[in-house]
Order: sequence, then C-alpha cells, then structure tokens
Amino acid sequence: MDIGSSPVSTCSREDQKIYQEWFSFADSDGDGRITGPDAIKFFGMSKLSRPELKQVWAIADSKRQGFLGFNEFITAMQLVTLAQAGNEITQDTLHHADLSKLSPPIMEGLDVLLAKSKPSPKKSDPDLDGSSQPQIPSTVQWFSSKSTKKIPLSSVTSIVDGLKRLYIEKLKPLEVTYRFNDFVSPLLTNSDFDAKPMVMLLGQYSTGKTTFIKHLLRCGYPGAHIGPEPTTDRFVVVMSGPDERSIPGNTIAVQADMPFSGLTTFGTAFLSKFECSQMPHALLEHITFVDTPGVLSGEKQRTQRSYDFTGVTSWFAAKCDLILLLFDPHKLDISDEFKRVIGSLRGHDDKIRVVLNKADQVDTQQLMRVYGALMWSLGKVLNTPEVVRVYIGSFNDKPVNEAAVGPIGKELFEREQDDLLSDLKDIPKKAFSHLRKEMPAMMGKAKAQQRLIDNLEDEFAKVQREYHLPAGDFPNVDHFREVLGGYNIDKFEKLKPKMIQTVDDMLGYDIPELLRSFRNPYE
Repeated sequence: MDIGSSPVSTCSREDQKIYQEWFSFADSDGDGRITGPDAIKFFGMSKLSRPELKQVWAIADSKRQGFLGFNEFITAMQLVTLAQAGNEITQDTLHHADLSKLSPPIMEGLDVLLAKSKPSPKKSDPDLDGSSQPQIPSTVQWFSSKSTKKIPLSSVTSIVDGLKRLYIEKLKPLEVTYRFNDFVSPLLTNSDFDAKPMVMLLGQYSTGKTTFIKHLLRCGYPGAHIGPEPTTDRFVVVMSGPDERSIPGNTIAVQADMPFSGLTTFGTAFLSKFECSQMPHALLEHITFVDTPGVLSGEKQRTQRSYDFTGVTSWFAAKCDLILLLFDPHKLDISDEFKRVIGSLRGHDDKIRVVLNKADQVDTQQLMRVYGALMWSLGKVLNTPEVVRVYIGSFNDKPVNEAAVGPIGKELFEREQDDLLSDLKDIPKKAFSHLRKEMPAMMGKAKAQQRLIDNLEDEFAKVQREYHLPAGDFPNVDHFREVLGGYNIDKFEKLKPKMIQTVDDMLGYDIPELLRSFRNPYE
C-alpha cells in the first residue's frame, strides 16, 4: 500500500460490508468516530496483547487525530489480521502485505453481540451499537458571532474539535480586543482548522515544481502546464474534490468552507493569478499542494508583477506545513527575487526542505560540486545555525539516467526519494496548528503616537524583556509600524492581564489536557 492508496480500495465488497457493520457496532454514539473507550471494548475481542494493540492504534491513527474513522478502522483490522497470523505489527508489514487477500480478523464473541444488538431498537444499548446518536453541536456554529454559549467538553470528540472550542472561548477574544487580525494574521475560521496539511513548492522556472506534483500523484491535474520557460504563471492549489475541475481564485477565496479568505487582501490583481485545481485522489485526501509561479531570475527580474508576490508567498508559508525549495544543477544562482522570497519565510525555518532536482543530468563528480555550491549559496540567504535538509534526486516519471550517475547514484536517488516520501507521510502527524504568541502586548494610551511608532524597535525590546519573550516571536517591525500608523493609539484597549492569563492557561494546561484525552488508549 503506497502513500496515496485508500484502505477501502484494498478490500473486497464483502469485506467492506463486514467492516461497515463492525464499525457501526463499535461506534457507540454513532458520530462516525471510534474513540479510545470504544476501541478498548471492541479490539479486546481480538485477544491481542495490550502492547500489540497499542502498536495497532499508533499505526492506524497515523494523523494523531485521537480517533479512528472508517478508513483508519479498516487499517486497524488489517493489522489485527496480520498480527493474528504471527506477523510483526509495523508500517512496513502493512505496506508489503497483499491486503486484497486478507480476511477480516477473528473477533471472539462478536457474532453473538451483533445478533443481540439487531432486534428491537427499544432494547438497544448505546454502549453496544450505533443506534443512539446524540445531536453533537456543529463546529460551524461555534464560529458564529451570534453564539455566546460555551461548548461543553463532553461534546468534543476529537483534538481538532477541542482546539476549535479553546480558540473560540479563550484565544479569539484576545485577538479581537487587540486587533490581531490587522497586525499579524486574519482571525481563524472553521475551515482553517479542518484544512488538510499543505505543502508549498518554490523555485525558479523549469526546476520541476509542477512535474514533482505530477510525479507524486502519478497523473496530471486540471490546469497543469509544463515547459522549459515559465509555464505556471499563477498560484495553483491542488486539492481533493468530487470531480476534476479548476475554480477561479476570486471564487475560491470567498468560499466559507475553504481556508483562503485571507488572500482577498492582495486584491483582484492577485486573485486573477490564483486558482484551485480539484480532483478525486487518495493522496489529496491527506495533503494539499501549492504550486507557485517560477521565481524570476536574470533579465526576467525586471518584469514587474501586478501583485505582491513576496507577500502572497509569506501568507502561504504561514499556512503551509512543509515548504520545498526546488533547484536543479543548472540553476543554482539565487536571484534577488528569490532572496526576497526566502527572506519572507522568516519564522518558518523548521518547515523548509531543499530539493536538488534533475540530479541525473550530471555525473557523480559534478553532482558533488553542485551540492557544495548549493549549500554555499543557501548559507548566505538562510540565516539559521542548522544545516538545511537537502534531498537529491530526479523527481519525474522517467527512469534515472544511469549512464550519468552510475548504479551508486541510482541507489542514492531511490533512498533520497524514500526519505522525502517519509517526510511527506509525517506531515499529517505534525499538522496541528501552532497557536501564535505574537500578541501586541504594549497596546495602551500613548502621549506621543509618532514617537512610539518611530521607536518601535525599542518598544518591542521592552516588551521582550518584561514578558521574557523571544525576539523571533515578534512580527516584522516595518509591517507593524505601517499598520499602526493608520490607527489612533488612544482607541486601543489597555492591557488586560486576565485575558493574557487565560491564554497562558490554555497553552499550559488546556491543550496538554486535550492531547492527553485523545492519546493512544493503550498507553
């Protein structure tokens, strides 16, 4: 089973029917999710040991959601079957097994319980079947400005739902009071929490960004253009959808169920260069890709874009979970525009990976020199003490040019591609949104607004010392100064220590408690 395959597609129709019946039985409250208590009851019938079931859950809940949906449930059942046959419970065992030939596992006593749960709905036990389906508040309603009622903890059935509740009740009031959306980033919406992890590809033209996406999908996507000159002239979000279609940027940016509303601030000039490409694909059920226009170099840099390219890149960088910088052996120079783009990624260094693509176009000796030159160039623009991870390979559907790189080079490329795919597989596990701490804490009355704006660096430094905050957690000074100039500081609320304490408690106590509530039930 590869990175993009769906567990349901590996089962026969008969087995799917069996698993659907089992899933409905195990899902005690009928919410489409099997949580820890449900799993302990149901999986106990497999007679596997607790350490074995701990490993089954860890692999099935690879996204660390704290529950199993139907797909994850099938994965768990397949692992149980393999374990009952004496196989080691690992991700590799699952990948190398012929899942189409696996039968459902032996669940001792399940048939009797299923028979008992079928007769009269009046006698049904909500702990045994899915007939009792309490109305769970839609999380969409939590984001309504009209709703002030607090959501009870008992209604939270996943980590994401819990984060939504904490944001609405504890963090959003602070953001609204101090206009966080004007200075740093827009207020979060329901779609921001539900969005799939995103991977953005950046690089000069013809470094293989679009081909890279096609290589992972193993097919093209609507609106994909490939060529030696700049062919992708727009930002394209490639995501899962019911059918193949392209949606214009000015449409997708105003859809409430999409996390792109913040892009409207870049105007119609940008929205005309933005589109969403949707298609049904198993990999896109887990990851969304952002294809970008080729960064200009040489004489092409004189061409003026009609929108803030660096600003848009920075916006996507904040939303994305992984940023891939693509180079090829013949385009190692980092142009002025590319430097600005990389500079806009400040604060997201942990997300950046470098891909040296088309590496089979040079022989092994040249590849060593190219790698050294690339690291030297990156060292001048990436201001980080750590060495950035560089993946070397040829990420397209053509066979590796062994005549150039030899058998050792081919083996290296295969290992590097496996490492990169593993990095991509890990994204959903790390995709819980980071709760930002860049709160404009110095807001209050000021005797001389202009003097405050002029000395903003000093004011930031004071706040950093007073509240022991790292400088890296503060927004860009020039941008903050520009926005602040449009306000009358006297109108800002005084600092409310109680609101700050509420957020501190959320980060220090509520979120860790939430994560504990949905951890592996066998730990």
